[in-house]
Amino acid sequence: MKENEAYRPDFPAEQWTDQERFLLGPFVSDLDGFISVLRNLPPEIVGALCSRASRASGSLVRILHDEYLKPIIDSDPKLGEELKATIESLNTHGFKNILNNQRAQSFYVKWLSQYGDDSIAQMTGTHVAFWGISQVAMKYLEDQRIGLEPIEKSTRYVSFAKKIGGNYLYYTPKPDLEKLGLLAEYKTALDNLFEEYAALIEELKVWLKANYEEKEGVLEKKAFDTLRGMLPMATLGQVGFRGNAQALEYAVNRMAAHELGEFRWIADTLKGELDKEIPSLLLRLQDEKSKQYQEYLGHRMQITRDFVKATYADLVPADEATPATGPVVKLVEYDADAEEKVIAGILYAASHAGWETSLMKAKKLLPEEKEKLLGAYMHGRTARWHKVGRAFENSYVRFDILMDIGAYRDLHRHRMMTQERQLFSVRHGYDMPQEIAWAGLEERYRAALESIVPLFKKLEASSPELAQYVVPLAYRVRFQQYQNLRQFFWEAELRTGPQGHPNYRFIEQEKFRLLKEKLPLISKAMIVDMNDYSFARRGTEEAILAKEEKLRNRLRGKGE
Repeated sequence: MKENEAYRPDFPAEQWTDQERFLLGPFVSDLDGFISVLRNLPPEIVGALCSRASRASGSLVRILHDEYLKPIIDSDPKLGEELKATIESLNTHGFKNILNNQRAQSFYVKWLSQYGDDSIAQMTGTHVAFWGISQVAMKYLEDQRIGLEPIEKSTRYVSFAKKIGGNYLYYTPKPDLEKLGLLAEYKTALDNLFEEYAALIEELKVWLKANYEEKEGVLEKKAFDTLRGMLPMATLGQVGFRGNAQALEYAVNRMAAHELGEFRWIADTLKGELDKEIPSLLLRLQDEKSKQYQEYLGHRMQITRDFVKATYADLVPADEATPATGPVVKLVEYDADAEEKVIAGILYAASHAGWETSLMKAKKLLPEEKEKLLGAYMHGRTARWHKVGRAFENSYVRFDILMDIGAYRDLHRHRMMTQERQLFSVRHGYDMPQEIAWAGLEERYRAALESIVPLFKKLEASSPELAQYVVPLAYRVRFQQYQNLRQFFWEAELRTGPQGHPNYRFIEQEKFRLLKEKLPLISKAMIVDMNDYSFARRGTEEAILAKEEKLRNRLRGKGE
């Protein structure tokens, strides 16, 4: 819709020469926008390109030109001419005009749009590159668990200190802020955050260089990682999605009537770009039924939140005192019969007995018999990437977690479970990396984070959804995870590795400690790293621990 165009990100898009437009035309649906469908490319190139989203400072489309197309033109005259001829043909005709595309489109019109056979919408899809959407929008899109596979721009390994077109990279919901009379205050507050972020990066790099024996590039990324908590949720990032048509249709439906204008703009723009590539698969989005569905999806939580606030006022504040610092993990639900159910699952799959018989047998086994059976089931498993069997899906656990938003972003990627979070806010305080205090930057770091609180409260009074944009990543978010034990194995073993971020490593270690008390037999089979590292590192465990001890001794010698 035209009114949603006012919520388009307000920063310059990529600038292209005529030659660059010629080369990119067949492969990108919109060279002048922020959402583009990638097309007519070999799967390996698209996959490699989207994988660059996490570390790239520029757009994926720029990388496609600079690293995949231009080198061929520049380095191999013969192959370059062949590439130009192919591109010329694609620009003139395109596969859709050459192949019998009308037959395929009529098939989807009949079986998907008219008869509602959703399974065929899972048989095709496309890749979409989003360049310049907020962290709020990115997390909402990534909440979809099935059918969308994202890779997003990292806040750990990439600096956001540089301006583009004279502005820092953050989203401004201008129409809403103008209506509230807060536009100037919003820009001042976020500019100040980014300016202090940029200044502290340089100061922290000096301290890191004096205290860590690592390469300069590693220390630079450590500075980005340590200070990312200063970045607000309005920070503009990049994400590449591979999605099937059914999931992309649902993404549009989820955002089309949302309270936030940025979401509605994304829905409109995404639909427009997808129509250039897979129009017959999205025809239902124009139906009256879809419009009603969009209204339901867009407003249900807003209506529910208002009802809870008016009816159960005691639940709106935190239900307990928020700790001054540090994450909190609680095991709030587990199955007392979990180990017997896992054993029953093993017996069931390995025999011809029914479930009730298998469970009854499992409950009669002695502890040493259970351990031997589980040992046989896990025989040969020596690494965490050796997936455990489905017997572990027969029992679930629920954790209530309070942790910094920055590290939450990593755990949020474990989509194949039930995860439900509350709105991003300043209500639960924030965390401060220990390196900030060691480097003598604590006072400035705290002042920057706390400077945003008055603006947050003004925005929250009008719209809790809108207030999310100004929340820095160091503030904590409360969320729950409800996962079966197989999912728990995968997440805990992966996220406690030495290369993981210390913040989410603590969460997974604490989850393991809590579960170990309740389910010792199951926990015994897990490959969890319980060591403490101040720095996400790679290498052998012995070498990493030796480096950590050396650093601690140096800091102790300085009285730190």
